[in-house]
Amino acid sequence: MNAVTPAVLEDIARRGRPAPGDFVRVQLDTGGIAAGATEVFDCLRETVAAQQLGLPVCRVGSHGRAWADPVVEIRAAGLAPVLYGQVTAELVPELLTAHVRERRLLDDHVIATGPRGTTIPAPVAHLLVRDTGPGEGKTQFFQFSFAEELKRRGLADRVQVVRALDLGIYDEGVVVQLLPGGITYTNVLAPDVARIIERSVQQQQVLDDLLWKLPELQVRIVLRNCGEIDPEELGDYVERVEGYQALHRVLALTPEQVIAEMKVSGLRGRGGAGFPTWMKWDFTRKQPPGQRYIICNGDEGDPGAFMDRSVLESDPHSVLEGMMIAGYAIGATQGYLYIRAEYPKAVERVERALQQARAAGLLGKNILGRGFDFDAKIRLGAGAFVCGEETALIASIEGRRGSPSPRPPYPSVRGLWGRPTAINNVETLAGVPAIILRGGAWYAGYGTATTRGTKVFAVTGKVKQAQLVEVPMGTTLRQIVFDICGGVSEDREIKAVQTGGPSGGVIPDQHLDTPVAYETLQALGSIMGSGGMIVMDKTDSMVDVAKFFLKFCVDESCGKCAPCRIGGYQMLQVLDRISRGRGAAEDIVTLRRICLAMQKGSLCGLGQTAPNPVLSTLRYFDDEYRAYIEGGPSYARKMARTAAGGVGEPAPVVVTPVAVPSP
Repeated sequence: MNAVTPAVLEDIARRGRPAPGDFVRVQLDTGGIAAGATEVFDCLRETVAAQQLGLPVCRVGSHGRAWADPVVEIRAAGLAPVLYGQVTAELVPELLTAHVRERRLLDDHVIATGPRGTTIPAPVAHLLVRDTGPGEGKTQFFQFSFAEELKRRGLADRVQVVRALDLGIYDEGVVVQLLPGGITYTNVLAPDVARIIERSVQQQQVLDDLLWKLPELQVRIVLRNCGEIDPEELGDYVERVEGYQALHRVLALTPEQVIAEMKVSGLRGRGGAGFPTWMKWDFTRKQPPGQRYIICNGDEGDPGAFMDRSVLESDPHSVLEGMMIAGYAIGATQGYLYIRAEYPKAVERVERALQQARAAGLLGKNILGRGFDFDAKIRLGAGAFVCGEETALIASIEGRRGSPSPRPPYPSVRGLWGRPTAINNVETLAGVPAIILRGGAWYAGYGTATTRGTKVFAVTGKVKQAQLVEVPMGTTLRQIVFDICGGVSEDREIKAVQTGGPSGGVIPDQHLDTPVAYETLQALGSIMGSGGMIVMDKTDSMVDVAKFFLKFCVDESCGKCAPCRIGGYQMLQVLDRISRGRGAAEDIVTLRRICLAMQKGSLCGLGQTAPNPVLSTLRYFDDEYRAYIEGGPSYARKMARTAAGGVGEPAPVVVTPVAVPSP
């Protein structure tokens, strides 16, 4: 787009968000592309043109529903926007014909969108049906029952009954959603079919005894624009979602006022340590006059984590705007976005965002006529996990080997090229514009007393619906796994949730009702980390889990300090010996001692937290370690299968308790 001036931003602010027109949107992030979204996008464009439908086919980022890729959203034919999941190129002609020409939705592909309504604003056009109980086998029966009742009442031509792919509610029997309006009924029984048709479809009345009244668990602040805008078009960001309005507002304030607003918000760094963002900015600003830097840490390397990647791919300008606000607050004129080279789509879209912002006058000299100079560059990470640590990241940007340095001095005092530097991660910066526009008190209204706001988690592993979720701090692990992600795959019994990436810990099922916050997770022997969350069921061996994550940390250690370099390797040898049935009771004592030495002596957070998976599995699953030691791996795994409902009795091996002294 053309130059973005204060007058342009003020005019857009006066007009407000434009009314949405008709569209077809395809979610083209890395996950969607890997699932075939590019082919779907191309086929949609060709088919729309061939059928002369006159619909714009747009590229957007991801809503976060990785399990449903490729995802397509359609707003057309007078219908509210409808999300379709698991769309293929072969399905495209049928999808467009049904939705656009016939106002008919496709079975087994519709994903319910929110918010759920409390009134029926217009005649019901569609009933979405899904059985969410064990086995989920009643969906077709209820679809048939509703269709027959509609036919009996002469409404079959007016109302369509659709088998939904997902309705966002789980383990609540048969769920029915009415469109438009989003009225949602749960635990629907056969006698309710006629009542729903008569009262809700014909009379537009809400059945209070069936109505799902619980509020939405997710609150999208960081992910607010993901899946809503074209991440490759500056115009979409500026004109449709208040883009760069926060920067415009900030430049009328003093840096001290900006930092004060961030202090009110209570935002803590979302990279793992949870250091107050305002305090980091304040420390950096108070250093002696001279060049300062702001760095965006996009070196996301946790196995199973894709939070930062998705935000960079879906909403790059939001991260850039947050970075510019941080730069203004600390007095920096130069920023660096440190992004993993393994994220080519993120790198491509961020580079495009920088070029567009520079061309529009939003980067460079005298930005928005307020005397603020700022520019930004991308630096690629070479895949070293340790470069997520601040001092190692700085070394990498400077062209040196990416290994940590002792602290103090901290980067806010002596950072990039010896100058004061503030380092924030992608999620932290992406939330800053929303905080500025709506106020720190608004943001602080979410979360807990010590951990304000929301957190994005990448929930993967043995879970039915792997996805990105954003929830207020204080939401429980059980709510995330079962109420948002649908529970454990194949309806198996959950065993544990691993949080915090390879440096995190496992949290057993008896603690699933723990509210998620920095302090609560630490008390359980885990950490928040950047937001990875891996679900495990009863068939998973905790010894194997600890060994997997420890091996990752050993492979990624820079080797600079002995506690991490030697301790991690020695501990891996002990775990390997135990997992092969060659361990001894003394090995447990050895593991604990090495863990303590690494925690106390390692130079950086990688070595200090690498023992967490071992310590947490020893804390909660020491019986599995004893089973490996006394019965061998086959016996230990047989125990796990039996506990998970497998067939067969465990071998007759007596497992005696091992007294393990505390370190």
